[in-house]
Amino acid sequence: MNIVVIGGGASGLTTASNIRKYNKDVQIIVFTTQKNVAYSPCAIPYVIGGHIDSFDDIIMHKPEEYMSKDIRIMTESRVTEIDHDNTEITYEDKDGNKQNIKYDKLVIATGGKPLMPPIPGKDLEGVFKVRTIEDGEEILAYSEKSKNVVLVGGGAIGLELGSELAHKGLNVTIAEMMPQLFPRSFDKEMSDKFQEHLQGKNIKILTGSAVESINGETKVESVTIDGEVQPADMVILSTGVRPQTELAESIGCELGKFAIKVNSHMETSVENVYAVGDCVEVIDAITGQITLSPLGTTAVRQGIILAKHLTGHEIEFKPVLNSTVSQIGIMEMGAVGITQQSAQKEGIDVVVSNIDTLSRARYYPGSKPLHIKLISKLDGTIIGCQMFGQEAVAERVDTMTAIMSQKLKCDEVVSMEFSYAPPVSMVIDPIAQAAANCLEQIEAIESEINSSCCEVKEESTGAEEDKPVDDTSENLSFTESLRAQGLIQK
Repeated sequence: MNIVVIGGGASGLTTASNIRKYNKDVQIIVFTTQKNVAYSPCAIPYVIGGHIDSFDDIIMHKPEEYMSKDIRIMTESRVTEIDHDNTEITYEDKDGNKQNIKYDKLVIATGGKPLMPPIPGKDLEGVFKVRTIEDGEEILAYSEKSKNVVLVGGGAIGLELGSELAHKGLNVTIAEMMPQLFPRSFDKEMSDKFQEHLQGKNIKILTGSAVESINGETKVESVTIDGEVQPADMVILSTGVRPQTELAESIGCELGKFAIKVNSHMETSVENVYAVGDCVEVIDAITGQITLSPLGTTAVRQGIILAKHLTGHEIEFKPVLNSTVSQIGIMEMGAVGITQQSAQKEGIDVVVSNIDTLSRARYYPGSKPLHIKLISKLDGTIIGCQMFGQEAVAERVDTMTAIMSQKLKCDEVVSMEFSYAPPVSMVIDPIAQAAANCLEQIEAIESEINSSCCEVKEESTGAEEDKPVDDTSENLSFTESLRAQGLIQK
């Protein structure tokens, strides 16, 4: 059997490696437009910041290492056409030569491509995107001769890169069109915390602000933001990515709301064609709605699951919680599940816990502040968590991911067993503290409901006992009353 993989990113290479792990006989060939494979794009800001010595250090494997496992990697080669009727692809190598290759199974792992906003001047010298090692090398080299940099987009990459460039001495401006930073994963009061931390460290943050134009003759000289011109030597577009679905569309793969539609085995609507990674859409584990999950962890899991499926193992890809974590300067931020804002859009009534606690025992030297926001449904099921602090954020986000995957409720989390030692944790874990706060609110609501029911029951006894009662409006007004008291968040 001949398996062709289009795309040499996390999902494509994971698929190829794991197929070989479970089957030594199939032929595997991977096509990638890039020169480098098996590297971590998430590490690019930290090479630019000097935490990692070289871009070579973030390349985990070379093409020849895959050849030693009998996996052929075709670098700098672009698949230009898929002829599904004859089960073959046409590719063009770096010298412009075109060839055809037959396949039995085809894996589309084309990932995403940078979303380039239609800003006048985006083609000037000194404007960069952040996607590949080559992008990182160009940014690092250009930053050495720059003084003022503007980053368009306040997501993870924009914040990480902005922080690193500011640490190198550049004057950084981050412009985000939304009213807050990192809007997909954090509520405003949490994003305000890391915005406050960033501002004043050679970083100016503008939220609710649009970059209207990038100005200059041949290279960047300034930018216009909300009608004001400010100096800039370089501009970095960190406005996210969009799924690259053109090849899948060309052979009739069904598209969903955002990207390629696949089932739990990563099968597309076209026989013997599969898709994994940033080019596919997924299901949100909380809302059940279609969403995207452009995360390396998602791509790797999908690759493993597809490889197992293709080699005869029964396994399914589950809905996602989109857990994320990032380090910005000395601060860590992480989130899992949905935000309170998303819950409001979905019409979900919630209680919310916002606690300021510590990462270690309060008396232990070096204990750091830790901010946690926990979002729970009224039945106690936790549907979202956000954290911000200087240490131990990633571990607790992972703990919350496990808790939410199992659909545990606040009372179960309060009674969970957590480890403790003064140098690394508190005797009552911050997660348990936040869950206890939500539980108290839920119990207060239940008490209000029980009290109201008792009053209604007492009033209903008497002369009109046999008269049918329509209490719909009373229940609705009572719910609104709880919201007005702040007991229910919606």
